[in-house]
Amino acid sequence: MIHLRIIAPTYDCDNVIDLLKATPSVTNLVYLPGAAQKPEGNVVLCDVAREDASVVIGDLKELNIHRDGSIAIEEIDSQLSVGAEEAEKAARGAPSDAVVWEEVEARTSENIELSANFVAFMVLAMLIAASGIFLDSTILIIGAMVVGPEFGPLAGLCVALIQRRRDVAKRSLIALAVGFPAGVLAAFVFSLIVKGTDIAPESFSLDGHPFTQFISQPDAFSVIVAFFAGMAGVLSLTSTKSGALIGVLISVTTIPAAANIGVAAAYGDGGEMAGALAQLGLNLAAILLAGISTLYVQRLLYVRRRRAHLDDDSRAVAGLPKGHSRNPRRGPAASRQSRVK
Repeated sequence: MIHLRIIAPTYDCDNVIDLLKATPSVTNLVYLPGAAQKPEGNVVLCDVAREDASVVIGDLKELNIHRDGSIAIEEIDSQLSVGAEEAEKAARGAPSDAVVWEEVEARTSENIELSANFVAFMVLAMLIAASGIFLDSTILIIGAMVVGPEFGPLAGLCVALIQRRRDVAKRSLIALAVGFPAGVLAAFVFSLIVKGTDIAPESFSLDGHPFTQFISQPDAFSVIVAFFAGMAGVLSLTSTKSGALIGVLISVTTIPAAANIGVAAAYGDGGEMAGALAQLGLNLAAILLAGISTLYVQRLLYVRRRRAHLDDDSRAVAGLPKGHSRNPRRGPAASRQSRVK
């Protein structure tokens, strides 16, 4: 179940209450008149089946609540309620398959910001990966994959392309365009220090590290695994199975490949550098293709659900047109006029 905390302006609160009352997948409806102070209005609390959360929020957006008030979304981990069980039965589909698109947008917005922490994690991840290459240690390579934060901007770019959000796409690309070069540069400088101070293992050779050699030797399975990992990553982002994201990070070699570019550049090995660059490019392309494909199918299913919902009687009760969406209103005056009509 999803919990909604709605601040509705007084002039439109009746429509909100009527809408939520008439929606079978909504339960535990609470109305607190005049409880909100900033912005001023009434507070409405309710629980909605996860399958219908985005559909109901879409109706609230048509009532302009997100502009004149606010809509807060919270996940309910546990709830003992027969009414909640009935609400979930009223919603078609399985809760674990449902996508709350507003939740996805919030998650991606948090993970695509170019910040000092993001760059620091990119640098640290590639330094760990570079150490793993020097020591031929798969454990360090896996650790670098887990530390790397690059999947956030990649997922954000997928969401932006599906929803045609230029601002999100721009922020994602900027984060990737700064993070990867910063990490590669750090790995390059670190490798120069290791090379200049002779602290590298005596047996180290870019051609002789069998346990980590896969980083610079892309093949068909590099693309296949990255594609599957991209699908799993997006599914973990859009569902409640967020724990699967750790497995996704371990499945792709974006961070180790980028780090290997820096190591190979420090040792002047053009072939190794080209192989690592190819591995990085193939992984990024496969992840993006898989993410976009998965989100496209999920979005298509949501659009079908939303279109079917447009004929629901609950919309008519709330003053919304049946069969189609109406354009968002531009303020209180427009809302009052619609109420008079």
